[in-house]
Amino acid sequence: MIAEIKRRSPSAGLLRPEYERDFDPAAIARQYHEAGAAAISCLTDERFFSGSLDYIHAVRDAVPLPVLRKDFIIDPWQVWESRAFGADAILLIAECLTEGALIDLMILSRQLQLTCLVEVHSVESLLKVRPHVGFPLRSYMLLGINNRDLTTMRVDLNHTLRLVDMVEDRSILVSESGIKTPDDLARLRQSGVRIALIGESLMKQENPGQALRTLLGASA
Repeated sequence: MIAEIKRRSPSAGLLRPEYERDFDPAAIARQYHEAGAAAISCLTDERFFSGSLDYIHAVRDAVPLPVLRKDFIIDPWQVWESRAFGADAILLIAECLTEGALIDLMILSRQLQLTCLVEVHSVESLLKVRPHVGFPLRSYMLLGINNRDLTTMRVDLNHTLRLVDMVEDRSILVSESGIKTPDDLARLRQSGVRIALIGESLMKQENPGQALRTLLGASA
């Protein structure tokens, strides 16, 4: 389970009213750690998600878990920046990058010992990314299938289930967006997907850590 720290989103706005003035990424990270998260995803984009690179520092100081920087990364400078701020992994969105730019960022990430979560939203993007799965080293790449349709902003968990057969190595697959219930996790497991990234459904709760604990306990 990759548990996400998110203040707001373009589709939902501010996820809880108190996050306007009282938002503590370190406290949320500790809740997630105690609840059994394997890693923390941290939104750092300021314009659309009210994030901050400083959140990575706060999370790293609070918990001994790997930290994923989630942002619109399109430039090598941002990869260096991610390493400087203490991230262990970065998000690369296939729809935001040419194939050549994606490969260049993956190579640089490997050189800086950063894992890449390469995210796709469509069949076309998956076909673009698929030849490079596991490049340059298998241990430095995860492949994320985002269940949100970027044109309608609707979320459908079946999107992962439809695309999963197009990926030979399901051990690196991550399902993202729209995962809310133990049944959702069970459906993913049955299809061979063992990693889920969950953010909004947890962050909308008064206690995100307790929400994660309940979700994991009920799906065990």
